[in-house]
Amino acid sequence: MPKVHNFGAGPAKLPEEVYDIIRQELTDFDGTGISLLETSHRSSTYLKFNKEVQNVVRRLMKVPDNYKILFMAGGGQGQFAAVPMNLISRTGTADYLVTGAWSAKAAKEAKKYGKVNLVLPETNRYIVVPHESEWKLDPNASYVHICFNETIHGVEFDFVPDTKGVPLVADMSSNFFSRVVDVSKFGVIYGGAQKNIGTSGVALVIVREDLLNHALPICPSILDWTVTAKNDSILNTPPMFAIYIMGKVLEWIERQGGLEEMAKNALIKSSKIYKLIDESEGFYHAPVHRICRSKMNIPFRIGSHNGDEALEKEFLKGAEALGLIQLKGHRDVGGIRASTYNAVTMEEVDILVDYMKNFQMKHQAK
Repeated sequence: MPKVHNFGAGPAKLPEEVYDIIRQELTDFDGTGISLLETSHRSSTYLKFNKEVQNVVRRLMKVPDNYKILFMAGGGQGQFAAVPMNLISRTGTADYLVTGAWSAKAAKEAKKYGKVNLVLPETNRYIVVPHESEWKLDPNASYVHICFNETIHGVEFDFVPDTKGVPLVADMSSNFFSRVVDVSKFGVIYGGAQKNIGTSGVALVIVREDLLNHALPICPSILDWTVTAKNDSILNTPPMFAIYIMGKVLEWIERQGGLEEMAKNALIKSSKIYKLIDESEGFYHAPVHRICRSKMNIPFRIGSHNGDEALEKEFLKGAEALGLIQLKGHRDVGGIRASTYNAVTMEEVDILVDYMKNFQMKHQAK
């Protein structure tokens, strides 16, 4: 069996170095003689580790002191409900920029708790972030919500929107810790860990302190940011092992050179694939406008703009024979999708690009 190269969108590839650490520590957490899987969340050992993970988040993202760092269960979708339940009470309304499937789901969830204003015209074709001049922001909104990178459609913001003083909330699930961002420009940043910084089971939330203490009365304590902050993310038994893996991945990022190095690698890796697509004379098609192309999730079609399903099926079969796995596009859009997260190596991208070149040569020669 060939070596596996995982281009899955999530749960996604973890760094090999992190796997080595997990193997060594799985049955003996920090010298306790027992696994973290059976360690009390109230033990001094876990409390110390809990603080260490917060600290590495703060260092890597240069999180200002007036922000709380929270570890919460429920993944990114749990925060689709937590965001409005914690914030919308301020004015009863919120702005949502829908640029793909995940921001659409977030907006739909928020409608259960208040009035949602769709900043952009409704569409089912997500290929661009429209210019800010086309946005219809409500100055009375409690917050403005964006998905910084759409995992399914491959649309990524290349700028931080100016929301005119209204708190900006960003779902960064699939591009967390892949680029440098100015946290002070956001009211809240959140994301599920399983795409780029760990495994499923935990969401990371970074929230400005003045946005606490606004939760709706119906907000469950487990989704209440203020309650979570007061309890240092240990209101109940947290998803400890998922937090542990996230911490080990973030420490790995720090050892690699931090977000600056991740951003440099992300640009190189994604550019290699996009360059091949753009120079393929129409054999490969990337639907997203160039300025908004994701550096994390690269969807494309083969044979035509709408895709030749037989050709794409053959592509996927040939890729799997070479160990290139989880390249099938999301069921909602079809086609192919290559996710080039931090843990995906340059060598793996080169193997994929070589396969894409050979596949094109084989079929254009027919």
